[in-house]
Amino acid sequence: MAVKVAPSLLSADFSRLRDEVKRVEENGADWIHLDIMDGHFVPSITIGPVVVKSLRPHTEMFMDAHLMVSEPEKHIEEFAKAGVNLLTIQVEVVDHLDRALRKIKDLGLKAGVALNPATPASLLEYVWPLLDLVLVMSVNPGAGGQAFIPEVLPKISYCAEQIRIRGLPTEIEVDGGVNRETAHAIIKAGATVLVAGSAIFSAEDGMQLISEFKKI
Repeated sequence: MAVKVAPSLLSADFSRLRDEVKRVEENGADWIHLDIMDGHFVPSITIGPVVVKSLRPHTEMFMDAHLMVSEPEKHIEEFAKAGVNLLTIQVEVVDHLDRALRKIKDLGLKAGVALNPATPASLLEYVWPLLDLVLVMSVNPGAGGQAFIPEVLPKISYCAEQIRIRGLPTEIEVDGGVNRETAHAIIKAGATVLVAGSAIFSAEDGMQLISEFKKI
């Protein structure tokens, strides 16, 4: 089965977001990845639910929102109302992970957990059945255009093995430094969803990457 491609709007032209969404959709993207940053958990501030809500009527694409915020539980309902399909929260900042994941699913959304590069996947031991997605960060969150951290590859493989053992349909998403040079190793390790921002939006031939990734 071909890997899914989720272009990250973090690297898109923010003055024409609707057109950028249409552009990747027309070039075969499967999902749209939304990087939600609060200026606290990470230094940057990006988009919020108002922007997401304004984009929703212009596309039927699956919206994958990654909450890089300090108190994600407080924002779950507003992003659900804005029209996202999947909410991913950072395990490092959630006091009650089981409760937060159940809240996301109770609102009819798919639920995901993100792991920073230095965060062990063993923290997911007791929530695997609740996870529709695990996001392995292959850079430290907060900015686009960073270089891939190869030390996360064994973590991707570990997650793939845990999913296989349990017979779950959980997706493995990888975000950070995903490009022509790194994609093969990432997919070989077990990733099923690739997030790419600058590689797609900032390069002259970036849109071609969407179809290239699917052929790996």
